[in-house]
Amino acid sequence: MKILRVLPVFCLAASLNAGAGSQETPRPNVVLITIDTLRADHVRCYGYEDVQTPALDGLAKDGVRFTQAFTPSPITNTSHTSILTGLLPSTHGVTDFAVPLSPTHPTWAELLHKQGYHTAAFIGAVILDSKTLAPGLDRGFDFYDNFPEHSRTKSRWGRVERRGMDVVRRAQAWMDEHPAGSHFVWVHLYDPHDPYEPPAPYSQIYRDHLYDGEIAYADSALANFIAYLKKHGWYENSLIVVVGDHGEGLGEHHEDTHGIFLYDSTTHVPLILKLPTRSAAGKVKVVDAQVRTTDILPTVLDLVGISSPPRLDGESMKPYLAGTDQASRIAFGETDYPLRFGWAPLRSVRTEGSKFIEAPRPEFYDLKTDAAELDNKYEPWNAQVQKFRGMLAELRAKAPPPGASKGVVGQATIDELKALGYLGRADAGSSTNVPEPWLLSDPKDKIEEQNLLHFAMMASEDNRETAARESLEKVLQLDAKSATALRQLGELELHAGDYSKAADHLKRAREARPDDATSAFYEGQALEKTHDLTGARDAIASSLEQLPGQFQARLLLGQVYLELKNSKAAEDQFEAAILLQANSAEARLGLANAQISEGSFAEAVRGLDRLSKSQPKNAAVFELLAQAYSGLGKNLPAQQAEQRAKRLRQNTK
Repeated sequence: MKILRVLPVFCLAASLNAGAGSQETPRPNVVLITIDTLRADHVRCYGYEDVQTPALDGLAKDGVRFTQAFTPSPITNTSHTSILTGLLPSTHGVTDFAVPLSPTHPTWAELLHKQGYHTAAFIGAVILDSKTLAPGLDRGFDFYDNFPEHSRTKSRWGRVERRGMDVVRRAQAWMDEHPAGSHFVWVHLYDPHDPYEPPAPYSQIYRDHLYDGEIAYADSALANFIAYLKKHGWYENSLIVVVGDHGEGLGEHHEDTHGIFLYDSTTHVPLILKLPTRSAAGKVKVVDAQVRTTDILPTVLDLVGISSPPRLDGESMKPYLAGTDQASRIAFGETDYPLRFGWAPLRSVRTEGSKFIEAPRPEFYDLKTDAAELDNKYEPWNAQVQKFRGMLAELRAKAPPPGASKGVVGQATIDELKALGYLGRADAGSSTNVPEPWLLSDPKDKIEEQNLLHFAMMASEDNRETAARESLEKVLQLDAKSATALRQLGELELHAGDYSKAADHLKRAREARPDDATSAFYEGQALEKTHDLTGARDAIASSLEQLPGQFQARLLLGQVYLELKNSKAAEDQFEAAILLQANSAEARLGLANAQISEGSFAEAVRGLDRLSKSQPKNAAVFELLAQAYSGLGKNLPAQQAEQRAKRLRQNTK
């Protein structure tokens, strides 16, 4: 059993909870700092000597450091949802990108906002954007700093990721504008996530260990924020929580990054609590008992005197802070991310001394003698294995049915996911609905493919197409029917303009995974470029059967129908596109084109006349308007529209 290390401290006159709601003793500020992809064993105060983390070390000195904290998920949006709700992924349901968080699950912000807190969130990556990939996480926040919807920058900075110092400055600007009252501020530092590209001087200091350089840079951003809190007199009476959302493989168990496995390399995270000055909870400096990130929310609520929701998977850690509890807590792990590649999902149970991983080839480790989880001791008749299996079965029984919540990932969002090194649901078709996932491939047998696929995605994002192709060809040597590799190769050739080769790769991808909507859409694009209009029509229609809400697919299918001289079918597709995006000029131009082809000139004129008022500098509007007026036999309006289009074309040269 772990032993709590306690330092003697002075007694405080009043507890934090007493009089928490009174005007004389306002509740303390609550600050949550989540540092993405941060391994506990790569922080100096956790014993790692090869990195400088003075801000984290200082908070640990002023607060409480938990040496054995574990996340239930190695994926950013899922792990953060667990932090913000105190629930396991199988309970809150956010096990995929873009899955909305159910309103039945209250978050930190909602609970604190109801008690008068001013609330704001500042995110470091688009993966936590509440408009796209993390819907529902903004509930309860007065301000949630999402990314611009249509960023024009080609750089990843500002488009899919923000540097930690940028995130911190945004938070400070908001606090400058809202100085009164109690605050709950969440700051998310994404920097340690790959690709590892720390700015100078960290890129030089840690040139041989760029992951550590990212951590050191993130720590410097944290130091800036802590200095700001101290300057404004907020630090002493703030409850500050710093936690990693998950770790990073760094090659352990052959996993380069994270998301696939549930080993400690990606689930063991640093957790530090800095208590308000007036807190009368004990002053334990280090807690060695095993805890979970789901325990953070009930702890914060307990410390500030707010009742917890009736259903939480975590428990308050306040007894540890008072030195009255030494017992470790059972930590569950879950990852559905392997399903995006057609591989089996994983579940785990970790106690202080052992871990069981439920997989097609199950694993059981004695952590006391094998902390690195290298010697699999699994035996089906082992009593602990049977006990852990029962626990996981009980969790499954309480979870919502598979597929109860699904995220809708648009093409632009898929591109953002790939820029961050992830695949989304649309990439993997409906493999998440496999009724017997244990019949799928064990991720242990596929990790080399995953590393190559991830490398190819990042190389493609950096416009290193040759490196991306080489990596994908290696995947196909391992698995000639890898639908993900075939689709990525098809997409590369599509962008390169080799449409015939792209169509061949994408056809093979669809044969390997018939319900992959993304491959079908890309194949339709390639076939349209090769003038195989019938094939393009069938491929795009198949994509829309899987995902009916694809705006770009509706536009392309409408255009294909126009080329096939089927103007009525084209009109239907453009009208469907307008239902998805009512203000789209492209969809309305397509509709007018279809109407003109049908001879419905009056309808086309009415629509184009309205469009000309909102698009007065769009030459294409007036060109079609001229055609529509000509069809009605109105020569003068047709000439005027044609002249207007000509002037606009000349002005844009």
